[in-house]
Amino acid sequence: MKTLVGVTLALVPMAGWAASTEYQDIERGRYIGVLGDCAACHTANDDQPFAGGVPLETPFGTLIAPNITPDPATGLGRWSYEEFKAAMTEGVGKGGYHLYPAMPYPSYTLMHEKDIRDLWSFLQTVTPVENAIEANQLPFPFSIRSVMMGWNWLNFDERTFEPDPEQSDEINRGAYLVESLGHCGTCHTPRNFMGGEGSDKFAGATVEGWYAPNITPNAHVGIGSWSDDELVEYLQTGGNRYGFASGPMADEVHHSSQHWTEDDLYAVARYLLSGAGLDSSDWDREPPEPLPEDNPQVAAGSHIYFDRCSGCHTPNGGGEYGIFPQLASNPLVNGDNTTSLIRVVLAGSRPVATDAKPTAPAMPSFAWNLNDEEVASVLTFVRNSWGNAAPAVSAGEVADLREEMRGN
Repeated sequence: MKTLVGVTLALVPMAGWAASTEYQDIERGRYIGVLGDCAACHTANDDQPFAGGVPLETPFGTLIAPNITPDPATGLGRWSYEEFKAAMTEGVGKGGYHLYPAMPYPSYTLMHEKDIRDLWSFLQTVTPVENAIEANQLPFPFSIRSVMMGWNWLNFDERTFEPDPEQSDEINRGAYLVESLGHCGTCHTPRNFMGGEGSDKFAGATVEGWYAPNITPNAHVGIGSWSDDELVEYLQTGGNRYGFASGPMADEVHHSSQHWTEDDLYAVARYLLSGAGLDSSDWDREPPEPLPEDNPQVAAGSHIYFDRCSGCHTPNGGGEYGIFPQLASNPLVNGDNTTSLIRVVLAGSRPVATDAKPTAPAMPSFAWNLNDEEVASVLTFVRNSWGNAAPAVSAGEVADLREEMRGN
């Protein structure tokens, strides 16, 4: 028996080269599963890897990630490789039913055949778990899977990954990881009204009540001011000087990117920072002018900041490296969407703990002693100080999110 990242493999004894080759394929498949972040959606209980049960909130309702262990009754035990491949690359499950794109087959369709086959080989070695899942929790009419035929016709392009001959092998590896296995666009690209990926690639989007930020090379609202080392640090440890992974990104770091090889992490960082695959108009825009110090919200927010926030984030917004992120010249602060900023002030946050940084820092909740107007003012001050510049936050935005959080 062999245990790999909490998953027990039961390998059939074989002789010599054949046994070694099979083990290498399975081990490679395990890593493909890590790159694809399969556990984040399919592991609700760490004691039952890949047995499903994780709720996935979509704009159209809730889906429950299914059991993908080799259990014959409730998992993939009766599936063939061809059926598995069709699910991964076409969005069609066993028997011909259509999957919903919460399972990111629009990205996985780019996967290399070898990667799909090795992932399948690995999943066959996972301990079978009998766990029946009713995946489709969507309300009518979205619960009718046949509507996905029309969705696919409008939003899905079945194709394989083609490297760009103008780019280096490293950039092409990064492109493959970002566009396919890592399916970064699933969260970081805005969606159209049908839930398909829109045209502003990597410009940021709201996911499960959090804002997946802009990851274009824009220096003001994206990651253009980050070094490749800083981006790798974030993906590997769960944080850097600009911020810490919370919400759905914390799950991604916990289950996936902290376990990637450094070569793959740097390939992703260099691909994203290069802007390859993006039109420069997607990210090359001038920042706005900051609101003046005598703006009523900025002035009110400054008093709140120095009273409640400066003890950790420092009076000049510089923060304390590794403990409290800097707020000065921070693209996450300047972002077009303030959902995550408001959420963290209201609810507080304890970011992801990783192998590299097992003790995660924490931010307390201020919902109990800051009203909607005060939260809006302090965030408006932060978003227009120390090199930041961004539109004001309204009390109405805070009130709406506060009410939404109460409902959850």
